[in-house]
Amino acid sequence: MRLDKLLANMGFGSRKDVKALLKKKLVTVNDTVVKDGSSHINPDMDLIEVNNERVQYEKYIYIMMNKPPGVISATVDDREKTVIDLLGEDLQIFKPFPVGRLDKDTEGLMFITNDGELAHQLVSPKKNIVKTYFARISGRVTEEDIGKFADGVVLDDGYKSKPADLAILNRGEISEIEVKITEGKYHQVKRMFEAVGKKVVYLKRESMGELVLDENLQLGTYRRLNENELKYCFSLK
Repeated sequence: MRLDKLLANMGFGSRKDVKALLKKKLVTVNDTVVKDGSSHINPDMDLIEVNNERVQYEKYIYIMMNKPPGVISATVDDREKTVIDLLGEDLQIFKPFPVGRLDKDTEGLMFITNDGELAHQLVSPKKNIVKTYFARISGRVTEEDIGKFADGVVLDDGYKSKPADLAILNRGEISEIEVKITEGKYHQVKRMFEAVGKKVVYLKRESMGELVLDENLQLGTYRRLNENELKYCFSLK
């Protein structure tokens, strides 16, 4: 990899900014000053320092976010705030993207990365990754609904969903439920309840496979995945 490209990717500014650092002799590779940005280096082997601080090279980032309502699951948008807008510039430089979608008004677990291979595995229908949601439903959810979800319900476009595991947590005029699905069709949970004559009034994703939303994450905040979470992700690749 070119030295100037690595430094730019790691947040040391534009190519012009990096060129200025090199010209000022602030960049060393294996304790040797390097002024040529086109020099090729091995980020996994070479010791690279800028102004005597070691550059820790990262190719991929893996972020867990507690997505707040009012934010869309996209990388850029001219009108709406996106989940990427909530990240610091130190992470945005990696050009990450959200894996899977959550509706604008839906809260909860959002996985963000720039690892395209892993993202594909997490959303691949062949993997049958279980996604768990907590929801409040306008209407009394019944045992009959549980059976319908277990069989798969026919959505408004004629598509029959895969079987889903529906559990009633609190039954009432506003019922609280947990539902586990293995697919991610557009507005899927909402449309599944509409298919049985009810309406979702609050929706939160709690997990994707073994990635479980950290209860310590406030809405709109995020953290990097821990070691166990990374092990799970890498096991999918």
